Amino acid sequence: MFEKIESLLRRYDEIHDLLADNEVVADRNRYQALAKELSSLEDVVKKYRQYKKVLSEMRDTVRLIDKESHEELVEMAKKEMDELEKQKKALENELEEFILEDDPDAQKDVIMEIRAGTGGREASLFAGDLFRMYSKYAQGRGWKIDLMDSHIAEGGGFKEIIFSVKGKNVYKNLKYEKGVHRVQRVPVTEASGRIHTSAVTVAVLPEAEDVDVDINPQDLRIDTFRSSGAGGQHVNVTDSAVRITHLPTGTVVQCQNERSQHKNKAAAMKVLKARILDRLRMSQEKKIASARKSQVGSGDRSEKIRTYNFPDRRVTDHRIGFTIHKLDRIMEGEMDEVIEALLQAEKKLKLSN
Repeated sequence: MFEKIESLLRRYDEIHDLLADNEVVADRNRYQALAKELSSLEDVVKKYRQYKKVLSEMRDTVRLIDKESHEELVEMAKKEMDELEKQKKALENELEEFILEDDPDAQKDVIMEIRAGTGGREASLFAGDLFRMYSKYAQGRGWKIDLMDSHIAEGGGFKEIIFSVKGKNVYKNLKYEKGVHRVQRVPVTEASGRIHTSAVTVAVLPEAEDVDVDINPQDLRIDTFRSSGAGGQHVNVTDSAVRITHLPTGTVVQCQNERSQHKNKAAAMKVLKARILDRLRMSQEKKIASARKSQVGSGDRSEKIRTYNFPDRRVTDHRIGFTIHKLDRIMEGEMDEVIEALLQAEKKLKLSN
């Protein structure tokens, strides 16, 4: 493990030197790529330097205990040694987690798509509930959410909503959310008090960079139209909404939440690239079936991943058999216990492999 971290430390110092090179500064794309790589290494470098400092302090403390004859000072040194041992173990665990993280998308921002599935109005309402839950979770972590497109349902909630989430370790924490989310509750329109089961599909797409996906402009058909009724955040009389079709794959994306056609086009291109990248990655994962052994769940959008049972205040993640009776807090964005359980489950899988 430490050999790998030492190589990362050398790479970190190398990037620092490169970013001071005039040729690199003049090459905008290379400079941005290196700056992003440097940022992704900062945490592990900081933790490793803290770890080496703790080891140095432990060596000094051992020497003090061996040489010191004053009992009170020896006792104080032993207590300090116990505290340093705890710090050493905690830092080793954090460094181990970093080394086990082999997902190249872990540091990326994401585009999330929430779609109402079976259940009619209740599914649309729950799609809105999930959007609110993720918004509050993001807010609590200092992430930024930008709405890209939405189709509001007549009875409330969303038929579909697409938004980006930007911040630190976004994909690492939200990647487990892709799949089918099932809700069990009594709809407000149900006079007899009967529990209904509805479903919502969530997609989590790491934002694609230019180096990830190369799209030929000639492969695109771009149409403009007016934002339509409840489907858009703003209704206006100009053709500001944009629909982009990627002809080779048949992928269609449309955005109409911005007043500007230029902004809608830029947002649509982001979603298009993310979907195409996701399609390529899914194809690769299916070919490398062994990789699934170290992942929590298959990542398939059709996989039922979680049930939210309102009468029992229960949330169950079916992939790891995790149940928690704090549904009200989770719906308020307090998802840390669920996310941490998933992170730890994947860590155990990787260690066992």
